[in-house]
Amino acid sequence: MVTEGREIAGWIDNPWVKIPSTEAGFEAISVLAKDGIRINQTLCFSPNQAMLGAQAGSTVVSPFVGRLDDIGHDGMELVSDIVSIFRYYALETKVMAASIRHPQHCIMAAKAGAHISTVPYGVLMQMTKHPLTDSGVSRFADDWRKATQ
Repeated sequence: MVTEGREIAGWIDNPWVKIPSTEAGFEAISVLAKDGIRINQTLCFSPNQAMLGAQAGSTVVSPFVGRLDDIGHDGMELVSDIVSIFRYYALETKVMAASIRHPQHCIMAAKAGAHISTVPYGVLMQMTKHPLTDSGVSRFADDWRKATQ
C-alpha cells in the first residue's frame, strides 16, 4: 500500500490517497502521512477505526453510512460519534460521510457535523427538486403568460 500510495500521490498535484481501515492500512497511513501525502481513510465502520486512522495521520476518515444502514445499523450515528470524538480531542482529521443513499442522508450528515459528504449524482439531482418549487415555477410561468398576452 505504501508503494502504491506514493505512486498514486505523484499522479496529480493534490491527491487524497484512499487507504482502507485495516491493520495494514493504519500502518500505511502512518508512513504516507509522514511523507506529506493526504489520506482518505476509507471503509470506516467504527469509532475505533476512525480514532486509529486519525492518530495515524488520516486527512479525512470516511464512515460508510449506507452500508451500515443496509445491515440494520444506524450509519449516521457513527458519523455523529466520530465527529463528537474528534471535536472533544481537537483532532484535525475531517469526517467525510460516505455511501450516501438519499437526500435525507445529506441533511443528517450536515446536522451530525460531517465536514464533507460524497454524494452520488442521482442523489445530488434529487436534492435540487421540491414539489413546491416545481408548482411555484409553473404558477409564475402562468402568471407571466397572462400578464404578457
